[in-house]
Amino acid sequence: LEVMSKSVFQTGISWKVVETKWPGIRDAMHEFDPEALSELNPTDLDELTKDTRVIRNRRKLEAIVSNATRMLELEEQHESFRGYLGSHDGFEGTVTDLRKQFRFLGDMGAFHFLYVVGEEVPSYEDWCASRGRTPCT
Repeated sequence: LEVMSKSVFQTGISWKVVETKWPGIRDAMHEFDPEALSELNPTDLDELTKDTRVIRNRRKLEAIVSNATRMLELEEQHESFRGYLGSHDGFEGTVTDLRKQFRFLGDMGAFHFLYVVGEEVPSYEDWCASRGRTPCT
């Protein structure tokens, strides 16, 4: 959940800003414990939007809580989250379903998430080419 949440926070924001604030974000977000986050209520989210340690975007905070809940549901359905990831037909199927299941997780965020958690992904250059993008250097 932490890796996925970092992708959520980085959407539309400088990665450097996210990285600088990350220790405070981790602390405020219960170390990204899915069970703890899934129990947050609207009042808890109101408090987080006032917490200077986090990026106080209410929609992103709500997305992370929703993603924690969804992650727990998928773990239960597939016996583990890794089991969920392996239940798709290849990389593209996994990316498509991740984007459908999780809020604020776009194409690049899904690629980054899968790469960081050790799932098989195409090379960055091949991935960029498949999407008509020029690789960042």
